[in-house]
Amino acid sequence: MQIADMICGNFLAEESFFVYRSSSFLTEFFSDIETDYAHDGSTRQYWVADTLEKILSEPQPNANTPPDTFARVVDRLMDPADARNEDEKRQGALGQLNASLAREGFEAFYAPDKKCYLRHVATNTVATPAPNPHRPFSAAELERREQLLAYLDTCSEDELIEEVLLPLFRQLGFHRITAAGHKDKALEYGKDVWMRYTLPTQHVLYFGIQAKKGKLDSSGVTKTSNANVAEILNQALMMLGHEIFDPEIGKRVLVDHAFIVAGGEITKAARNWLGNKLDASKRSQIMFMDREDILNLFVVTNLPLPSAAWPETDVTYDPPF
Repeated sequence: MQIADMICGNFLAEESFFVYRSSSFLTEFFSDIETDYAHDGSTRQYWVADTLEKILSEPQPNANTPPDTFARVVDRLMDPADARNEDEKRQGALGQLNASLAREGFEAFYAPDKKCYLRHVATNTVATPAPNPHRPFSAAELERREQLLAYLDTCSEDELIEEVLLPLFRQLGFHRITAAGHKDKALEYGKDVWMRYTLPTQHVLYFGIQAKKGKLDSSGVTKTSNANVAEILNQALMMLGHEIFDPEIGKRVLVDHAFIVAGGEITKAARNWLGNKLDASKRSQIMFMDREDILNLFVVTNLPLPSAAWPETDVTYDPPF
């Protein structure tokens, strides 16, 4: 990967783009991205190239995503506050960066949060630090969260799957994500979606998803927009016991784990009831995701909201005459 040479050639040689010229500035730059690299007084361009080579040799989340540290390098390098001789969109610097990134199949872009991210062009995978849904949210993130919350109140079950869950799990690193859809409902065998996840050891785990739009409770009578947990018990058992065919390996495999996902709340009583009904081996295979999990993960992974979640704006057009 020639990204290190690109940054040295395009930015260190152009002081209008790269302001960290002295030893102290270079040390400060790499300290800002939470590393311990300190300039040793040698030629700046060669030292930075060597440092970036070490960063690029760090473990990668997957083959199409550079190390988290390098993503932070790009983000700090392209900080809009450091723009010189251009506006905060930094089109000139962004153009030079992408001219070199394109050779490696990546492109840099500014997201709505005004941070610069790397995207793998072929797979559309965005390089971001591991998402932390428990961190405090910014004002912009809280606004996006409220917009998605309003969308979850009105969307259908299929829209929940297609517009929210599938993009979310793709961004989280799952692949071969296959949704049953309306046409195959009779053949879904208790799962709305199946997908797989490759561990760093290259072992593959298979997951099934049973999604419900509303609240999941354990009341004796199913209320409007609520799903009783007893209604999905058989679906969960079918999901774990039925084989799926993976066309990439040409074999039928069993689902290793089952996600029970609700667009509303999954009550504690519902979780306990389902856990008591399953034996110990099956219980360890069941995982829950409710509305709070979906909202927090969707926001911290910086995914674009579904088009229907954006607030309507009044646009007034002047007559052409």
